Amino acid sequence: MTTESAAAAARATVYGYPRQGPNRELKKAIESYWRGRVTAGALRASAAELRRSTWRQLAEAGIHEVPTGDFSYYDHVLDTTVMVGAVPERHRAAVDADALDGYFAMARGTQDVAPLEMTKWFDTNYHYLVPELGPDTVFATDSAKQVGELTEALALGLTARPVLVGPVTYLLLAKPAPGVPAGFDPLTLLDRLLPVYAEVLADLRAAGAEWVQLDEPALVQDRTPAELNAATRAYRDLGALTDRPKLLVASYFDRLGGALPVLAKAPVEGLALDFTEAAAVNLDALAAVGGLPGKRLVAGVVNGRNIWVNDLSASLTTLGTLLGLADRVDVAASCSLLHVPLDASAERDIEPQILRWLSFARQKTAEVVTLAKGLAQGPDTIAAELAANRADLVSRATSPITRDPAVRARAAAVTESDARRPQSYAERSAAQRAHLRLPLLPTTTIGSFPQTGELRTARADLRAGRIDTAGYEDRVRAEIQEVVAFQEKAGLDVLVHGEPERNDMVQYFAEQLTGYLATQHGWVQSYGTRYVRPPVLAGDISRPEPMTVRWTSYAQSLTSRPVKGMLTGPVTMLAWSFVRDDQPLGDTARQIALALRDEVNDLEAAGTSVIQVDEPALRETLPLRAADRPAYLAWATEAFRLTTAGVRPETQVHTHMCYAEFGDIVQAIDDLDADVISLEAARSHMQVARELAAHGYPREAGPGVYDIHSPRVPSPAEAAALVRTGLAAIPADRLWVNPDCGLKTRGWPEVRTSLENLVAAARTVRAEL
Repeated sequence: MTTESAAAAARATVYGYPRQGPNRELKKAIESYWRGRVTAGALRASAAELRRSTWRQLAEAGIHEVPTGDFSYYDHVLDTTVMVGAVPERHRAAVDADALDGYFAMARGTQDVAPLEMTKWFDTNYHYLVPELGPDTVFATDSAKQVGELTEALALGLTARPVLVGPVTYLLLAKPAPGVPAGFDPLTLLDRLLPVYAEVLADLRAAGAEWVQLDEPALVQDRTPAELNAATRAYRDLGALTDRPKLLVASYFDRLGGALPVLAKAPVEGLALDFTEAAAVNLDALAAVGGLPGKRLVAGVVNGRNIWVNDLSASLTTLGTLLGLADRVDVAASCSLLHVPLDASAERDIEPQILRWLSFARQKTAEVVTLAKGLAQGPDTIAAELAANRADLVSRATSPITRDPAVRARAAAVTESDARRPQSYAERSAAQRAHLRLPLLPTTTIGSFPQTGELRTARADLRAGRIDTAGYEDRVRAEIQEVVAFQEKAGLDVLVHGEPERNDMVQYFAEQLTGYLATQHGWVQSYGTRYVRPPVLAGDISRPEPMTVRWTSYAQSLTSRPVKGMLTGPVTMLAWSFVRDDQPLGDTARQIALALRDEVNDLEAAGTSVIQVDEPALRETLPLRAADRPAYLAWATEAFRLTTAGVRPETQVHTHMCYAEFGDIVQAIDDLDADVISLEAARSHMQVARELAAHGYPREAGPGVYDIHSPRVPSPAEAAALVRTGLAAIPADRLWVNPDCGLKTRGWPEVRTSLENLVAAARTVRAEL
């Protein structure tokens, strides 16, 4: 095909779309089903209407090929586990008895059965359910969901493309099932899995699919020759099938590297590449392999992970360069739009000028459609859109909102000594033990307590003007009193105030820092029915006044036991926000760290002896390629130390991390120089404790013994068993006992019992010692 005909063939598409609906209808329907307020039939009807509404909106916006199969009640990787029949044995009876309830049991667990492990989807804040596989795993095809959703879209008269997690990525994301030797490699099951994919592809073709997309984001990571060989075999075998649709293999989040020639040579009809995160590298690599003659290229030129308006002219230039490298070039966002909010036009409290800088899922869809039109019909056909886009870009670049000379001068003046505590850990530890006088195996929680309906109602009433600030703060004080009294009665050693005043661990701080914007409707799925509203980092960051001191001091006034001050760390403030793309991340991290340093110092001055700076996103934000990691970890660990290094030796600095693979960053955890770290460990059976021990981690640690992402209540014996497992790796004088994460999403009845059981477990093991 000539360059001209390739351009004329250009179409617009996306890989996936937010699932929740304009008002989080899916979340509400699912949680109503869990509470028994609606039937399974009603839930399915609500979900079907949301899917239809999304597809119609995409088609009306000009998307030529809508995605199907990306919708999920909980998680698309869990959906893949169901599709290939890899249901863990402990969940088999529940799934056989009721497919929907069994599905949710795998996601959330039951009182008797633990859920699947949950961790982050590559370097995003989306959580997926980790497949559990072993040498005895038997795969079985269940394509009902994928075929059903395709059929629904086709019935609307739409061109639809089913989207599946690819077989190589699925196996690379999997872990050995409990009881399976740790050395087992799930990728050895590839030859057993491929026939199931072949059956799914045949079923989709029979249902009317012309194309099927197979997502292989794991191939943008560093891969061994054996793993690349597995990808070669997978797509050789799938490509050789006669009864299948055309195959589009999609990658995103980074450059493909060594996997690009593998996929370029594979007998598949199309590739989808990310030209935002690694535009120049992927483009040069594509040219180096001779392009994709005779194949379709879907070019992800609109950033699917951030919310800034696209530079249409730059993207159009990239697309023009790609025209000679493929038989057909289509236009898309760089990844599923699952990672951004739904619609910026719903925001009413953001200044109109600034609102024009923002692009959520619907706006990104429009950008994709505009670029496809410009590519197919020429730039003159989108001249008005290009002019408006240039004006928006100039408006942002020249706005005083984005630059504060005082903040930049302070950040530039930071020295290496500012990010180092002057005392060694041994000196600090001795001072802290003398000051705090904690028992062996001290107990604590991670910070938040249940956000009750009454608290949410009070917050909504304050926003609506139904109560005044004094009335709201009375409600917060009452909640803090209840939380502190419960912790004292339960016997916890280091208390927290419960964070009743906080709507979100990032948004709460963002709303009090200059340079941030908060949205009202910018919801993004984190996991299951858990949605967050990431704030927007629009300009330079500073702290006008203390943010947490008043409530922490109030809680401390109610008890003689130490109360932790609770802050969200600089890397997590970045990772769980939509970050500015006009300066290096490390520069922004340093600005946030300096603002938080002021808060840490004010907490200490107010009498707070234990201060926790949470960094659950440290691993999550780790670059996908090893070559990019040292530079990231250097500024990320410096930002944490800059936040915490200004305190006295007797002030104990904690940090917290959860739901990530920590083995890759144990040295970075050490480099944080925190006195105590608490980590998720219950679902992963204390794996992180063993990783810390193998590294020789010298400080105190609290691997979690209570999985807070499940409604089940651990017994004292179960928690004690986990404590003993932790003791096998961490000495008793350095081991803490705590939950995996904050308790915000749990209910009071289960929290009370679980924490009482946690304290009982600590006392039991303490007595044994």
